[in-house]
Amino acid sequence: MSIYVGNLSYEVTQDDLNSVFAEHGTVKRVQLPTDRETGRPRGFAFVEMGTEAEETAAIDALDGAEWMGRDLKVNKAKPKEDRGGSFGGGDRRGSSGGGGGGYNRSRY
Repeated sequence: MSIYVGNLSYEVTQDDLNSVFAEHGTVKRVQLPTDRETGRPRGFAFVEMGTEAEETAAIDALDGAEWMGRDLKVNKAKPKEDRGGSFGGGDRRGSSGGGGGGYNRSRY
């Protein structure tokens, strides 16, 4: 199981998160997603603790706590939803099969 940590400062690092959560148990992994274009943190993270009891202790202690000038949102992460291929490319034109925009040959 994983913990979702939201409303993070954009200045936060994985080491910062590791230090704060280590106060509540063994930190197995910290994921700090970054924006593809800017490379800066996206304002949330996922933390995996050693045991369920450590996760619960971290959530109880840190949810709503002020850290780096922000009120943290800390809870159990929800499983990633299976999107069923809805973002897998393919033909999105619908049943009419109409063409896209672009050069209109019939005008010239």
